[in-house]
Amino acid sequence: MLQWKDEFAVGIEFIDEQHRHLIDIANQASELMDNDLITDKYDHIVAIIAELKDYTIYHFKSEEDYMAETNYKKRFSHMILHDDFIRKVEEVNFNDVDINQNDYIRGIINFVCDWLVTHIMKEDKLVNPANKAS
Repeated sequence: MLQWKDEFAVGIEFIDEQHRHLIDIANQASELMDNDLITDKYDHIVAIIAELKDYTIYHFKSEEDYMAETNYKKRFSHMILHDDFIRKVEEVNFNDVDINQNDYIRGIINFVCDWLVTHIMKEDKLVNPANKAS
């Protein structure tokens, strides 16, 4: 599980709230993996992936709108990173999900958590002009 840390904050409240929600989605996958009472997790995995995709699209649009409003100079390269993430989520092979459910959940958790932490710490922090001095 990934826990929100103050160091993840970019200092723009609506973006930080949306990042917290994305972490919550990743944690749903972690809780599902740890739940031994559910033997067939396919439908749950599909639902988590759908929520991840839908919420990420919403979040990226919000962030990209903010970057446009503030004339963020690296907006287009940042948007490419967002597009790459969405493409990766859209490439989910649901046959693979069904065959190796726990491995797939573990992969989702690792991918989302790694991407979020790296993206927030290296890219999103730069969106806030107050962070450029650091």
